[in-house]
Amino acid sequence: MIGLDTNILVRYLVQDDARQSQTATRIIESELSVDNPGFVSVVVMAETAWVLERAYGLAAAEIASAIERMLQVEALVVEDEQQVFAAMTALAEGAGSFADALIAALGEKAGCRHTLTFDRKAARLAGFVLA
Repeated sequence: MIGLDTNILVRYLVQDDARQSQTATRIIESELSVDNPGFVSVVVMAETAWVLERAYGLAAAEIASAIERMLQVEALVVEDEQQVFAAMTALAEGAGSFADALIAALGEKAGCRHTLTFDRKAARLAGFVLA
């Protein structure tokens, strides 16, 4: 298994740099496989969502679609895939940010009754309670 950094996923998704995008595509589509997968951590998924929103101005639905594409690549192992999927779904439904939804989903997986926050927007998500 080979770990992948955020910039590899971003270049693969947005195809905005000819050389790096070509390399990222070759890695993901040709060099990785089910037997030799790429590992994508939850941190990389959260950073990717953040970069797509802040640097590229993608809307929530577009980011959710990009995350869904990553989840469908058989040659990728996504850490806490079910929680990433739940966060992607919340993002697609407009329930909150991907990072906040991921925090709530990971907290639930860890057995938390809820996650305390000062963030009123995050508090709209299931699993969060205003402190």
